[in-house]
Amino acid sequence: MDEGPVGYFGNTDFDWYRHLLALSAEKGPLEEVNFWQPGGAHDFRALRPGEPFLFKLKKPHYAVCGFGFFARASRVPVSLAWEAFGELNGTATAEAFRERLRRLRPGGLAPGEDPDVGCLMISEPVFLGERDWVPQPRDWSRNIVSGKRYALASGEGRRVWEACRGLSTRSAGVELDRGTAAAEERFGAPHLVRPRLGQGTFRVAVTDAYGRSCAVTGEHSLPVLEAAHIRPYAMKGTHELANGLCLRSDIHRLFDRGYVTVDPGMRFRVSPRLRKDWGNGRSYEALDGREIRAPERAEERPDRELLAWHEGTVFRR
Repeated sequence: MDEGPVGYFGNTDFDWYRHLLALSAEKGPLEEVNFWQPGGAHDFRALRPGEPFLFKLKKPHYAVCGFGFFARASRVPVSLAWEAFGELNGTATAEAFRERLRRLRPGGLAPGEDPDVGCLMISEPVFLGERDWVPQPRDWSRNIVSGKRYALASGEGRRVWEACRGLSTRSAGVELDRGTAAAEERFGAPHLVRPRLGQGTFRVAVTDAYGRSCAVTGEHSLPVLEAAHIRPYAMKGTHELANGLCLRSDIHRLFDRGYVTVDPGMRFRVSPRLRKDWGNGRSYEALDGREIRAPERAEERPDRELLAWHEGTVFRR
């Protein structure tokens, strides 16, 4: 039986919250944050994408200090977590991120070590100033380690959720984004709404969808893999999986500049202009006509209309 709308109350580090509160006050509403977990082994199944994730401060605060909407969970190396999210990890620098991880991770973190860290990617986060903190659920158990699901239509879950959404428009100068058609549903009685992905979540989602390998070459060295937008964000593209390709960094640059494309038939194409303009391109020409390695899941594959747009608008003839 459907339990109705639910949310997850995640035990939240105070320093993480404090940094992101200050960042949102300085820069305005944040698109996303990475609620990371030092162990990296936790398989998060408590929420579906679009369901509320509430930030609950631990001892001595015992209060909910904000919320967002669950977008995706993954485990990625520390280096990628920083490259994808930067300060949205809750620290000002990569060094501070590693130091906090070193203190919290069982076994610490040796210099040069790059273990996986658990990433819960939260979209459209709202952080409440201290005066607006909401007391945690009265039935919260001290034995809860990571967090707990609560029904949001009744009881303590409803009390906290309604208080949070009522306060969020004025706390710390943060205003809710009500630019989408689903806004009233999103911030009222919660209904499942697909979360709008941010740049960092887009990068992780695309990389995961392609099995952490280049769609064209199969290269799987993570440091050289990038999430390419088929239709650039600056040209009204989105951070949706259907608008993404996982490409080796050099191929990504050529793709953005129109020297290569992927046609609607999912085949890699190399423009004659590459050789004409630069007098080379042999290694890329050898890949011309190759079928890309598309994600297995249909909903994660590139949109054919977007591929046709790139081929017709960006690709150099």
